[in-house]
Amino acid sequence: MKQLFVFAMTLMTSWALSQPNPVSWQWSSKHVDGNTFDLIFTATIQSGWNTYSIHMEPGGPVPTSFNFNEDSHYSLGEMKEEGKVKKGYDKLFDQDVIKVYTEATYTQRVEVSDYSKPITGYLEFMTCNEVTCLPPKSIDFSFALQKPGKTPESQTSEAGKINENPASPAATAEENQNAWSSVVGTEELNVNSATGFQKPTSILWNATADVTDNPNEFIININATIDDGWNIYSMFMDEGGPIPTSLIWENEGEEFSRIDGTNEVAEKKKEGKDPLFDNMEVVKLMHGVTYQQKIHANHLPINISVIVDYMICNDESCVPVQENLIIPLADASGSTLAATPPNVSIPNDAALVDNRVVSLQETLGQPLGNCEEEEEANSGLLWIFVMGFLGGLLALLTPCVFPMIPLTVSFFTKGSKDRKSGIRNGLIYGASIVIIYVSIGLLITAIAGPKALNELSTNWISNSLFFLIFVLFALSFFGIYEITLPSALANKSDNIAEKGGLIGTFFMAFTLAVVSFSCTGPIIGTALVQSVTSGKIGPAVVMLGFSTALALPFGLFAAFPAWLNSLPKSGSWMNTVKVVLGFLELALALKFLSVADMTSHWGFLRYELFMGLWVLIFGAMTLYLFGVLRFKLDGPRKSLSGPRLAFALVSLAFTIYLATGFMGNPRTKSYNALNLMSGLAPPAHYNYFKPLPDPDPAIKSRYPSYSKCANNLNCFKDYHEGMAYAREVNKPVMLDFTGYGCVNCRKTEEYIWVKDDVWQKLANDYVLISLYTDDGKPLPDSTEVYSKITGERLRNVGYLWKDFQQVNFNQITQPLYVLTTPDEKVMARPRGYKEDAEDYNAFLQCGLETFKEYRNQELIGSR
Repeated sequence: MKQLFVFAMTLMTSWALSQPNPVSWQWSSKHVDGNTFDLIFTATIQSGWNTYSIHMEPGGPVPTSFNFNEDSHYSLGEMKEEGKVKKGYDKLFDQDVIKVYTEATYTQRVEVSDYSKPITGYLEFMTCNEVTCLPPKSIDFSFALQKPGKTPESQTSEAGKINENPASPAATAEENQNAWSSVVGTEELNVNSATGFQKPTSILWNATADVTDNPNEFIININATIDDGWNIYSMFMDEGGPIPTSLIWENEGEEFSRIDGTNEVAEKKKEGKDPLFDNMEVVKLMHGVTYQQKIHANHLPINISVIVDYMICNDESCVPVQENLIIPLADASGSTLAATPPNVSIPNDAALVDNRVVSLQETLGQPLGNCEEEEEANSGLLWIFVMGFLGGLLALLTPCVFPMIPLTVSFFTKGSKDRKSGIRNGLIYGASIVIIYVSIGLLITAIAGPKALNELSTNWISNSLFFLIFVLFALSFFGIYEITLPSALANKSDNIAEKGGLIGTFFMAFTLAVVSFSCTGPIIGTALVQSVTSGKIGPAVVMLGFSTALALPFGLFAAFPAWLNSLPKSGSWMNTVKVVLGFLELALALKFLSVADMTSHWGFLRYELFMGLWVLIFGAMTLYLFGVLRFKLDGPRKSLSGPRLAFALVSLAFTIYLATGFMGNPRTKSYNALNLMSGLAPPAHYNYFKPLPDPDPAIKSRYPSYSKCANNLNCFKDYHEGMAYAREVNKPVMLDFTGYGCVNCRKTEEYIWVKDDVWQKLANDYVLISLYTDDGKPLPDSTEVYSKITGERLRNVGYLWKDFQQVNFNQITQPLYVLTTPDEKVMARPRGYKEDAEDYNAFLQCGLETFKEYRNQELIGSR
C-alpha cells in the first residue's frame, strides 16, 4: 500500500510541476571491428535529481532500460553502465535502490548482418529528487549504421559526441533527419530550448537584446512569465533555503564582458517567512520578472548563451530547474549567427521561421495604455466543476447507481456497532468515491499534459474518434448493447471489500465505480472531453464535481437514515433517464464532428445540416417522452406521469427554439445564431444557402487573406497582411487568436461581438486580424518548416499562428484578444474569455483612446 500511495503522490506532484525535464539524452555509435559496433547512450542529469540503474530489481522505482525492436538484421551483446552510482535505502520506496547521478553512459554491443535497415527501439527511465518523482518516460531512438569503409571512421557531432556514420553529402532529407537523430537523440522539445522558451506551462522564459549608442554594447533582457499560484526566488537572497535565481553566463571573457551588476524587476514581490523552508525569510517573485544586464561584445555577430538556474514553487512543492537561453547579437549589417534549439532533430534542409516581434514583446509587460485588466478568476474551472457536478447528479438517477443508495446506506447503518460508526463509514465511502474519480482526472492530466490536452480538443482525428465514441455511448443508452468493464475486475474488488475496515470500505467504493461503469462511463467520458480546454487541471476539476455529486447522497443518508423513506422507488423511470441521456450523447457527438469538419476544411457539416440534425434529435426525444417512440428496454406503455409530461413539454419547447435558428439576421446577412447553441453549433456564417457578401475586391486583390469573418465583419487571416493594411489606413489592430473548435471563441462572437457598440468598433474603428490556431491548411511551401524559437515543427497554418501566439504573448489558450498599434506595440493587457459585453466594449474603447493619445504624441514629436 505504501508503494501505491507513493505512486499516486508522484502522479499528482508531477502534474503540479508542469512536467520539468531534468534529464537529457544523447546517443552515438562507435565501430569496434568487423561488423561489431558499440551503441553509446549518455544521460545528463540535473543537480538534485537522479535516475535508477539498469541493474535494479523490479518492485520499486522504474529502472532505466533500453528496449530494442527485435529483428534478424542484428544481434545484441552485453550492455554496460558507467557513471556516478549510489546504492542505499530510499525512503520514497521503502527499499534499497541504486541511484545514478550527474551523468551516466550506457554502452550496448551489437553485431550487424544487414546494413540496409536501422536499429530502432526506445529507452525508458524514471527521474526523482529527494521529495518527488516524475512519471516514467520513454524516448524513441534509431541508429542508421553503415558498413565499415564506406565513410570516415569517426566524426565529432554538433553535440560533441562521436558519430562514425554521418550522412553522406548527397543524403536525402529523410536520411539527414536520421543522421541528426542518431547524434543528438529525439528528446521532446521541452528540454532546455536554447532560443528563449521552455515548455513548462507554469513558467515561460524569453530573452531579448536592446541596442545602445555604443554599437558593441547591449542590454540583455531575460523575462519570465509565471502562472498564478507559482513563484521563483530573488537572486538577492541568502543561501540555506530555496535556490535563489542565478544567471550563469557562458563564454564570458572570451566573447563578451558584463558591465555593472544585474538589475532584477518583479511585477509582484513578496517578502516573508516560507513554511516550505522552516519559516526562513525569503523573497518570492511572482507573475512577471525581468533581469537586465548590460554587456560589451568583443566581436560581432555572436550568440550570448546564459543558463538560468532557479527553483519554482507553489504552496505545496518545489522543483529545481535550469533554462538555457541564447540571444543572437547582430553586427552592423544586421547579420546574426544561426541559433537553433539543441536536442531537437531538425532536418538540414528545413526552413526556420522566426515569429518574434520585438516591439510586441517589449510592450507586453508595460502596455501603452492604462487599460488595466483584472486577473481572471478561475470562472472557467468553476463552470467545469458545475458541469461535472450536474453529470454526477444525472448518474445518480441511472439504474446502475440509484438502487445502490439505499442498499449501501442500510449496510453501513445496520452493520455498524453504533450510529456514529455507521455515519463514519458512510462518510469514508463517499470520500473514497471522490478520491477514486479525482485520481482518474489527475492521471489523465499527468499522462497527457496540458498542452497535449489542448491540442487534443482541436485535432481532427481525436474529434472524429470522439464522435464515434459518443455515438456508441448513445446506442448503449438506447439499450442496443451494454458497455461494461471486465467482470474479473469487479469480482476482485468485491472480494477485497468483504474484508471490511478502511481498506474494505474503499474497495466497496471502487466496486461501485466498476459495476456502474455502463451508466457512468458515457457521462464521465463526456465531461472529461469537454474539460480538456479548461487548463491543466480541467480533468481533475470535472472529476471532483462528478464524484462530489455521486458521493453526496451516501454521506447524507448515512448521517440521516430517515431520509431514505423520501427516496422514490426504483422503476421504469430510470430507463427513461438513460434513453434521454442517449439522445443528449447523440447531439453532443455532432459537436465533435463539427470541429473536425471546420479545422480540416471538409465543408460538409455546415450550419443548416447541424441545426437540422439537432432539431430531429430533440424532436425524436420529445416523441419518446410523450410515449410515441419506444425502445428495447421500455416497460409496458402507461399514462404519462407529471414529471415526464413536464420534461416532454420542455423538450418540445427546446425543439421549437432550435428551429428559430433558421431565421435570418439582417445585420450579419446570415442566420440568427442562438445564444444557447453558442460554441456547440458551427458559426452561422459557415452555411450552404446564405453565404456572406464578398469582401472589397480592391483590398482582396492586394491582401489575399482579407475575408469575411463572424457576424459579417471584415478581417484578415494573416498577421503580416493585416498589419500592412493597418499601417496603410492608420488604424489600431485587434489580434484575435481563435480556433474553429474553440467554444469560448464562438461565445464571444455570438454573445458579445453582435452588440451594437462592440460591432461598430470592430467594423469601423479597428483592423481585425483573426488567427486560427487550429487551421489544418498546409503551409504554402512544401519544405518542412520549424520554429526558430521553440524548435517545434510548424505542420500547418494553425501551428504557425500557435507558435506566433506563444512566442510573443507567452500564452497557448484561446481566445486571446490583443490591442496593438499599427507599428506593433501593445496598447492594453491581453484579454482572454470573459462574458461581460460592457466590459469588452470598455476594453475596446480604452484601446481607441490610447491609440488617439499615442498618435497625438507622435504628431507632436514629428514637429
